[in-house]
Amino acid sequence: MVDEGSHLSKEERRQRQKRLEQARREARLRPAQASPVAPVASVSELAGRPEASPGKRPGRPKRREVTVADISGLKYFEQLRPLLERLHDVGCERDQAGNRELHYDELCLFLLLGLFNPVVDSLRGLQQASELEKVQQRLKVGRVSLGSLSEASRVFDAELLKPILEELGGQLQPLEQDPRLAGISKTITLVDGTLLSALPLLTKAMLLKERTGSGLVKWRLHTHFELIEGVPVRCEVTGNGGGEDDERAVLDRTLAADRLYVFDRGYAKFALFNHIVKAQSSYVGRLRDNSAWEVVEERPLTEADRAAGILSDQIVRFTNGKAEARLDHPIRVVCVKTSPHTSRGKIGGGSTGPESDGVLRIGTNLTAVPAEIISLLYRYRWTIEIFFRFFKQILGCRHLFFHSQNGIELQAYCAIIACMLISLWTGRKATKRTYEMVCYYFLGLASEAELLAHLENLKQHATVPNSS
Repeated sequence: MVDEGSHLSKEERRQRQKRLEQARREARLRPAQASPVAPVASVSELAGRPEASPGKRPGRPKRREVTVADISGLKYFEQLRPLLERLHDVGCERDQAGNRELHYDELCLFLLLGLFNPVVDSLRGLQQASELEKVQQRLKVGRVSLGSLSEASRVFDAELLKPILEELGGQLQPLEQDPRLAGISKTITLVDGTLLSALPLLTKAMLLKERTGSGLVKWRLHTHFELIEGVPVRCEVTGNGGGEDDERAVLDRTLAADRLYVFDRGYAKFALFNHIVKAQSSYVGRLRDNSAWEVVEERPLTEADRAAGILSDQIVRFTNGKAEARLDHPIRVVCVKTSPHTSRGKIGGGSTGPESDGVLRIGTNLTAVPAEIISLLYRYRWTIEIFFRFFKQILGCRHLFFHSQNGIELQAYCAIIACMLISLWTGRKATKRTYEMVCYYFLGLASEAELLAHLENLKQHATVPNSS
């Protein structure tokens, strides 16, 4: 026999060993069958094998089943039915037999049910919830199969949820705001993106894992968050790459008039700045630390500016780069003193971001707004980072129900609807404490009177957002 092991590379031998181990694990999980060539093991040998113990199988522990005790607060979802009814017949074109068991509006209700009930964190959990008589009666839905839920991400177009988001957004009332921002006439819109990582369930992703050793497929969620209303108003899911998926390109093609866009240095691009001004909007964005400019005008600082840590306030001119990529409008740069930051490595590779020399350079086309307010606007940019944490860790979007772009958009838009519902129910922006109280109510741990008392307490203790 010829030994082929010497002709294989180290990586090929490692992959072959992994496949052999996987085959052995699968063989242990199959029911035992009689084989004329298989040796008969003794009782003592069987007793010594770990897999001989009944009821003990390798892998993650089995998820607990969803019961009727886990589902409460369904009457709030009934208010959504009239809003979602317009989607009922979407995706039914190929249903010639008229036996479709899951419709678009019902899928949205199930996704919202999962977002507000922490026990339901998978498609199988949603399928189990659909079997509960209480859910069927209150939501006016029937039992659905796991296959129908899985197929939904390919049948129902997530784009059709955007008009519903706009309609809900129109019902929101402005929240109590920092009085120092009262002079800003444009809609303050925070812009950023976050990565959503999904386990590879598709063949393409599985091939990616074999070739690169990476088990994750990454999508980027581009979000517009209105500061005064306290809710996201737009989300777009793209691949995590350049070209049309680059965060600056996504913002460029979604610009609207009469807005003040606030963003981090990842959006620093003069062509984008020009397009924002051309769209009759404004911007406040961080510039890169290595930016170089010529000072055109040195503006005096007030005592309030110095108290806010402002180091300089200047009208500048950028002369580097190609002529067609230069700014076509005056730009103001406000430098703010901050704590120096040294880039540190993260667990699993990567870094925490570029280093900082202790100076925050903020570019804007707003020339009449005090420098301290420019600094304050940028500090409020962190509100969108808090939303991303709320979105992924609190709303349950760390557990993705689907793993395709359209499926992730379905879940993302339903999560935005959830944020808007909390704001409509409470009159305040969605916070961790309020979301937890709503979840306790939906789980049956808190009564409706306790939930209403919590919301009333919020109204009595409403304060201006912390400016620190």
